[in-house]
Amino acid sequence: RGYLDNITAIGPRTVGSPENEVLAVNYLLEQIRGIERESTDAHKISIDIQRPTGSFSIDFLGGFTSYYANITNVVVKLEPRSGAEHAVLSNCHFDSVPNTPGASDDAVSCAVMLEILNTLSKSSESLQHAVIFLFNGAEENILQASHGFITQHEWAKSIRAFINLEAAGVGGKELVFQTGPENPWLVQAYVVAAKHPFASVVAQEIFQSGIIPADTDFRIYRDFGNVPGIDLAFIENGYIYHTEYDTSDRILTDSIQRAGDNILAVLKYLATSEKLAKSFEYRHGNVVFFDILGLFVLAYPARVGTIMNYITAAVAFFYLSKKVLQPKPRAVPNLKRLLTAFSLTLTSWVCMLVAVLTVAMFVSIIGRALSWYTHFYVSVSLYGTAAAAMLILVHRLAKKFFYKNVNEQYLGDVFFDASLMIWSIALAVMTQMGLCSAFICTLWVAFPLLTKLMIHKEFSQKGATIKFIMMYMLGMFVPYLYMLYLSWTVFEMFTPVMGRSGSEIPPDMVLAGFIVIFTMILSSYFINFIYLVKSTKTTLITLTTVFVVTLILVCSGIFFPYSSDAANPKPKRVFLQHTSRRFHDLDGNVVKSDSGIWINGFDYNGISHITPHVPEINDTIRTPCEEQAPFCGLPWILPVHFMFRFATHFCGASEDVSSSSRLTGCSCGRAGGCSACAPRCTWTHMSVPAGPSHMSLYVRPRAGSALSRWSLGDGMPVASLGGDYFVFYSRGLHAAPWLFWVELTVPEKHSDGIVSLAIAAHYFFGEDQKSPHLYALLERFPNWTFSSGWSCTYDLFVF
Repeated sequence: RGYLDNITAIGPRTVGSPENEVLAVNYLLEQIRGIERESTDAHKISIDIQRPTGSFSIDFLGGFTSYYANITNVVVKLEPRSGAEHAVLSNCHFDSVPNTPGASDDAVSCAVMLEILNTLSKSSESLQHAVIFLFNGAEENILQASHGFITQHEWAKSIRAFINLEAAGVGGKELVFQTGPENPWLVQAYVVAAKHPFASVVAQEIFQSGIIPADTDFRIYRDFGNVPGIDLAFIENGYIYHTEYDTSDRILTDSIQRAGDNILAVLKYLATSEKLAKSFEYRHGNVVFFDILGLFVLAYPARVGTIMNYITAAVAFFYLSKKVLQPKPRAVPNLKRLLTAFSLTLTSWVCMLVAVLTVAMFVSIIGRALSWYTHFYVSVSLYGTAAAAMLILVHRLAKKFFYKNVNEQYLGDVFFDASLMIWSIALAVMTQMGLCSAFICTLWVAFPLLTKLMIHKEFSQKGATIKFIMMYMLGMFVPYLYMLYLSWTVFEMFTPVMGRSGSEIPPDMVLAGFIVIFTMILSSYFINFIYLVKSTKTTLITLTTVFVVTLILVCSGIFFPYSSDAANPKPKRVFLQHTSRRFHDLDGNVVKSDSGIWINGFDYNGISHITPHVPEINDTIRTPCEEQAPFCGLPWILPVHFMFRFATHFCGASEDVSSSSRLTGCSCGRAGGCSACAPRCTWTHMSVPAGPSHMSLYVRPRAGSALSRWSLGDGMPVASLGGDYFVFYSRGLHAAPWLFWVELTVPEKHSDGIVSLAIAAHYFFGEDQKSPHLYALLERFPNWTFSSGWSCTYDLFVF
């Protein structure tokens, strides 16, 4: 734990700052050299400081290009005295986002890696393969340091597998949420070695779908290094992830010990595995994996899962066919009743979804979004009760009017079969789509079918007896227990994300949608009880009462979304940039300039809850879009404009921010290397001679022009959402001036210029970080906010 406390004591470690480039690096080197001195003769330790410069494009956040210069990696190789040809990589990052101590993200992982290095180096048992420990110093700058390592470092060529240590929360259990690609032997290594397993292929498919606005170094090693790996992350208490509350004292020692036990065991297993040397020979498709209550992990090849899934679905369809055809003379009526029950079940789910989303939309429209953010039970008592009540209501009405004189036991049997049919179809479809998560459907087909076959006699008895209910619940125990466990994991990950997912997507509708989905799943085999029991009136009245009372309380505003509780804060995130903007014409003259505080609320509520505390921040100062400028003429640090289109505000300020970044350029018509088939081709060489460690470049070709090539990334420009081009720049210490060129095809006549380029300079640390005006404004923000502020300049040029 001492490692963690000492790293976070340095303070925020923003790329380019002395804290990150000097103090953190010196501390790591001091500890590593101390470990080297105490290592046994069985091992050889090599240390290297890498400061790479490079560029790449990535489709994260709508797509952009990244450029880095002289950033820092601390690399350690532990290998046998005789050397090793192959290696396994362990990766963490010691940098943090601005204004946060970054204890969980990712200082704790670096602390764990130091302790693992210490433990392995003191062992008298020699490893078969090398273990490379990468303490990377620029992950928060969208994965730059890992790219610099895997594409440029000489040791990278020996890496056959990796473990990436990350965080999406503060402490708790570390979840394996990505593996591969393919290489099921890596999952088997985790299954065999990890002492406290926690893994889910469901989390992998959710994360890789892109619905969570995050990414990790896993992508870089996979896409640029072609190396398979395992991605782990702490997921508990994501409410304070990337905030000032992410301090070392909030991470329990048990969490650190648990992570250390797991990662040490897996690294030792891989470093002594025969498969590591020939990892390319074990790419045998994907793997299905999931843990059982954290006790152990089940893992099997996806191709085996496909066979199991199809067999399970086939058995279920055979059972249903047999039920429909017995007796043969009643086959058509039986089929009609099964399809009617099937349709009614789907109808009840659609009604439930529409009703709950309508409530969520209403809550969002009246300004009560995120009422459950601090009080999660509110979401259950509001949306969960509404979902259950609507489900019961639809089937109660069907029972009363449509099935008025039909035998209750027969209805219970038919609706059970209808649910089995739905799950069997879902199983076949998900398997056909190649989703490993289809194993969930297998559970919901196999166990209910076995239960039905075991207690089929009780199904025909009148009424839902205690014996029948007990046997039914026992048979359903496994899928229900696993589904509750999985739902806890999903809500643990997703609920905090809603507080940092931007202003465009109503979080209440997202969470309500999840609650409806889980209600559908958990209720699917209990719909038949609505037809078996004599009356559901009391249950319906109770659910409706809870829903109405909760809705009234939510509308009254009694459930405030945010909390400043010292023990368990759940802050609202707000970004403030003291911005000075200048817009130049084709002759270089300043045609417009302004200065002010640009404010972005990071959730759907925008700044509505802040206005009572800071009245001048209100909806009358919404930021206008400068249509002629790329990205609306706003100094985005990353291309997240699509997440905040209607929630940015610009509060005027009298003082300007001084700028040390200036874009200079010269245009040369039909330069060498231009495409001969273009009507006219121009290379524009650009230079940024000075500036802070973080800058953003925005490019928009003028009417008739097109950006064809540039000296960034792989040479092919990647447009962001909206069609403009975004380049993210960062540097360490003592970096050379930023030089680049762009090539455009242009029309014969271009009197108003061929391209607009803008550059924003962001001051994340040092004496230029916050102006007196920004300091004064930040002081007025309520204590339930995490307000991250910095100064920046914006200059637009036309060439």
